[in-house]
This record gives sequence, structure tokens and C-alpha cells, in this order.
Amino acid sequence: MGFLRTGLRTRLVITYILISVLSAGATAVAGYVEARTTILRDSQDPAVGALTNAVGKLADAIKIPLSQDGLDELAYQLQESAGGDIVTVFGELRSRAGPPLGGFSAELREAVRHGTSVVWQRVMIAGDPVLTIGMPFLIEAGEKRTPSGLEIYSSRPMLAEQESVDRMATAQWTGIIAVVIAIVFALLAAHSVLRPVRELAAAAKRWGRGELDTRLQVRGSDELAELGRTFNQSADAVAHHVAELERVEADARRFVADVSHELRTPLAAMTAVTDVLDEEAEHLTGDAAAAARLVSRETRNLNRLVADLIEVSRFDSGTAALILDDVDMGEAVASSLRARGWSEQVAVELPAGLTARLDPRRLDVIMANLVGNALSHGGEPVEVRLSAGPEEVVIEVADHGPGLAPDVIGHVFDRFYKADSARGRSAGSGLGLAIARENARLHGGELSAANRPGGGAVFTLRLPRRRA
Repeated sequence: MGFLRTGLRTRLVITYILISVLSAGATAVAGYVEARTTILRDSQDPAVGALTNAVGKLADAIKIPLSQDGLDELAYQLQESAGGDIVTVFGELRSRAGPPLGGFSAELREAVRHGTSVVWQRVMIAGDPVLTIGMPFLIEAGEKRTPSGLEIYSSRPMLAEQESVDRMATAQWTGIIAVVIAIVFALLAAHSVLRPVRELAAAAKRWGRGELDTRLQVRGSDELAELGRTFNQSADAVAHHVAELERVEADARRFVADVSHELRTPLAAMTAVTDVLDEEAEHLTGDAAAAARLVSRETRNLNRLVADLIEVSRFDSGTAALILDDVDMGEAVASSLRARGWSEQVAVELPAGLTARLDPRRLDVIMANLVGNALSHGGEPVEVRLSAGPEEVVIEVADHGPGLAPDVIGHVFDRFYKADSARGRSAGSGLGLAIARENARLHGGELSAANRPGGGAVFTLRLPRRRA
């Protein structure tokens, strides 16, 4: 199982080495066996043929039974004609010259004594290889040739042949070792050649993680070096464009923040005027009353937009801060609803005694945006449920409207996003839900949106009960 957990490259390398070594070994063994067989056959066949021919030439002169002198003379003549060391045996007699019969195995002698053909065997005598040959002398008995009782044995050393086989075995082993060494060097070379590719892959991963200052050290002038230079050039170009985009985005945010702050003073004056217009609108008639109410309404909308833009600019600049306090969650939610006159429009489940250490102002902003969004775009009744675990508090704001379209869920927290076709036309800025989520994250929590199984949308706010 450990092999299966290794990397693909390691498994391929190990498999390649095993296949190469096994192939080289199998080829070497097959070549060794074939060459050894050929060498021994080239020595064995002539020896067997020479003895057979010599016996055939002397067959007419051999008179059975043979005396001791006859056995000695026959052994001498066969040795002169066929070569090798010859010993002849008839019954209990054997030629006085020639090798001892102990050098011929019992199996060989048994095959000669009861057989009708030439047999041979390679044996080791005193550590040296020897070819032993045995054959019975056959006589005519009617239409058959039967053993006459005369046994002829020959032995000849095979030192030269064994040396050839040994040299060949050494050459084969040398070849196998050379193949293994070549494979090792090839793998080392491949490792060196593939190093730039691995470095490029690692650089691409770092680059994908946002480390835009990642560059390759380019060495050489081959295709891989050119690939490295191309990567570096592309990285430089993209990093430049990203830096330019970040600069433009920072300028845009700074512009929005500056404009928002500059608008606060004239808007404060306009708000004071609209307060007067609201009071006087009751005494006006016709178009004058409608114009006064329109100016008042749009001034309030502009005030909310500027306030939202200033809040967003604080998040972007990293200056948004929490002012933490121990908050009774049920009372805080109920107070937020009462302050906006929503208590009668919202069904609540607010268990008493659930506390968390939060920024109460930012919690109020979150609840105002979630409940206001549900009342404006969802269907009544709107429900708010509070629950808590050991580590977090959870607030769910649900409505009974048409819910969120699949293409809306992924963008509902985007800035200035309005799903008019899905949730109805909004007079808001499109920043409320984005600000709510930023406030949740500032607390170390999260805000998510989904559709209820029975219909309608549900927004789930999760906040830690204690800041780490």
C-alpha cells in the first residue's frame, strides 16, 4: 500500500527501472543459455560422432567374447582413432588403461548396460568439467541388433568450453550492470532536465496563490530557458497591470470617500431644510406639496447613500473598528425593530438571557439591513429567530416571498447589486447587504443567504459569542 501512496513520478521511475532491469536480465539469461547450449553442443556432438565412427570402423574386427588383452587393444585403437580417454568393459573385465569407472555415473553405466544407443553426461570430476560418453557394442541377431555385453566409455575434459561459458557469463553480467548504470545516469539526467519544469510548476502554483513577485531563475539558452524567460515576462506584465488596477481602484475608493465626506456638510443643511418642508407640506396644496415631499424623500435617500458610502470606505481602508460590549441579544434585536417601527410587522423568537460580546451599533446596522430588506423585497410575515450555542449566536431572518433566483444568490451581497426582476424594484443604494456582511466579518462571523424549502428567502447571521 505504501507504493500506491507515492507520487506518480516516483511510481513511473520505479516501474521503468524494474521493467528495464527485468528485460535486460531476461535477455541476458536467454542469450547466456542459448550460447552455452551452442558451445557445449559444438563440443559434445563431434566427440560423440568420433567415438561412434571409430567403433563402426573396428566393428568387424571385434570378436565377442573379448579377453583382457582384447579389451586393452580395443581401448588403445579407439583412443587413437576417436581421441579422449577410453575404457572398455566386458563382464567383470575392463581395460587396464583409461580412466577409472568411478568417473562415470551409475545412471550412465546403467543406461549403457541395458540400452542400445549412445548416451552422454556432463559431470564434475575433481572440480573440472568432463564430458562422459558411453555406448554398448551391438551385434546382429537375426533382424535385430542386440547388446553384446561389451561396453565402451570415453571421457574428455571440457575446460576450454567451460572457460568460454564463464567468459560469456561475465560479459552478460557486465552488460546487465552497464544497463543498470545507464538507467541510473539517464534518470539523473532526466531529473536535471526536468528541474526547470518542476520549478515552473511550483512558480505557477505560488503565482496562483497571489504571490505575484514570484520569478524563475533562468539558466542556459535552450527551449526550457526560453519558457522560463517567457514566464517571467508574463509575470512582470500581469504584475504591472494588477498594480495599475489596484492603484486605479484605490484612487476610485479615495474619490468616493472624499466626495462622500464633502457632501456631508451640504446634506446636513439640506436635511434641516427638508425638516421644515415636511412641516410646511401639510399646509401646501397641489404641486407645491408634492414637490416638497419629493425633495424631502430624496434628500433622506441621499443621506443614507452618503452614510453607506462612508461606511464602505472605512471597510476598504481598514479603519473600521469594533466598540465591544456585553450585549443581550434578544433585547438588542427587539430594540432595533422598535426603533424603526417594525415590531408589529415581524414575528420574533427571542429567547431571554442570550448574551454575546459584540459592537451593538454594528449589530443594529446588520439587523436594520436584513429586516428592512425582507420587508421591502420579501413577502410577509417576516420572521426573526435567535438561537445560540456554546461558541456562537445565530440569527435567522426569513420572509415568505418568491425567494432568491439561483443566479441572484451568488451576487446578493455584491455592492450596488439589485435583483429588480427577482425581488421587485428597490429604492435603496444596493449597499445594505454588502455592509451587513462586512460588519459580520468584522466580528469574525459570517452572513449567508439561501432559500427556504417552503418558499421565501432566509438570511443566516452567525457571530462568535466572544472575540478571540
